[in-house]
Amino acid sequence: MDAFFYIDCFTVAHPNKVAGPASEGDDHVSGCAVSEAKPGPLAGTKVLDLTTVVLGPLATQILGDLGAEVIKVESPEGDIMRYAGPARHPEMGHVFLNLNRNKRSLVLDLKQPEAAPVLLALVRQSDVLMHNMRPQAMARLGFAWERMCQVNPRLVYCSAHGYGQDGPLADRPAFDDIIQGGSGLVALEMATGGEARFVPTLIGDKTVGLTMVYAVLAALLQRERTGCGQAVEVPMLETMTAFVMAEHMGGLTFEPPLGPPGYSRMLAPDRRPHQTLDGHICILPYTDRHWRDFFRIAGRSELAEDPRLADAQTRSRHVAELYALVAECVRDAPTAYWLDQLETADIPCGPVNPLAELPADEHLAAVDFFPLTEHPSEGPIRVVRPPVQFGGADCAMRHPAPRLGEHTREILREAGLGEPVIDDLLARRIAIAAA
Repeated sequence: MDAFFYIDCFTVAHPNKVAGPASEGDDHVSGCAVSEAKPGPLAGTKVLDLTTVVLGPLATQILGDLGAEVIKVESPEGDIMRYAGPARHPEMGHVFLNLNRNKRSLVLDLKQPEAAPVLLALVRQSDVLMHNMRPQAMARLGFAWERMCQVNPRLVYCSAHGYGQDGPLADRPAFDDIIQGGSGLVALEMATGGEARFVPTLIGDKTVGLTMVYAVLAALLQRERTGCGQAVEVPMLETMTAFVMAEHMGGLTFEPPLGPPGYSRMLAPDRRPHQTLDGHICILPYTDRHWRDFFRIAGRSELAEDPRLADAQTRSRHVAELYALVAECVRDAPTAYWLDQLETADIPCGPVNPLAELPADEHLAAVDFFPLTEHPSEGPIRVVRPPVQFGGADCAMRHPAPRLGEHTREILREAGLGEPVIDDLLARRIAIAAA
């Protein structure tokens, strides 16, 4: 099997178990392969995950996919995304299943003072602690960076919150919708569609989650050089403003400004999937050749020599007009015709895929991007496999998304607690184990 291919024999096992058929109670998932010879790039890295919802769980799942050992510390109620349906069983909703693989679940009631020594014991053993609570809340619980670094000076302590702590909004709560409005994303929707709308995906949460990942990796690399951990702050508003304004600074780049903000190509009214005779198509002529060949294919040879196509700089001044011409050209032929013609001419194009048809997409199906797995409690489920593949490491599923408190006992044992202490914590519901 090609070393760069993600799936081979469709069996995932706990690292300490021999891969084999799934059986009731096994902590493994049939569906994705793990190689003992090629552990993940982050194998040996321990992550203490206090995050919830989407932003943090995506970040910690990526670290888990890369081989890190991730302990998900949950409240007695569990991560709220456990309850976002559809679901086969309570506490195992679809969003939770897709954001929490390669983690183990420990239920610990951090509001009870007796939980603090347990968490601190885990902090001593960890390389990374990640949370998306407001820093003020973490301080009230007694788990601020100033205390954690005394417990473990090598700890990378990464916090994501709404706003940078050196600004006036430091203690405000924030969610994806709020940040989309504050970072200019909604304004872009209004500029191009005329209506104030949120982007219909959690783009803020997921972008900030990805930012947490690279921030943690950079801090771990620095620790290798210095021996010291550090606090890392990932504020949502600043992260998303940087994301939006990377190409939309426009005239504001210069002082005094040379014009308004915005990247004209992104704001062109006809920068959208174009309507065909029977549907829609995405087309992006980009180079000089693309533009000339497109108009020849469209039977508009006179436009192939249009001075507005002369070079990239000229096209950028007339991009709205050119996109309108593309829209006009493709209306009277079916989508399949245009895809065939444009692919033959090597002009970038593609279909508009409905979400329900993505698993059957020719390319995604060929690379098995939505493998069918057998979850120990949820039965057969489809997962979205990690998009990254390594030649010398495995990036695969070792643990399915866990039931609430599924690993409480074993994690408490690993923290050095004896059975009588564990029994007492469970009896007083300071810690909770799955039934």
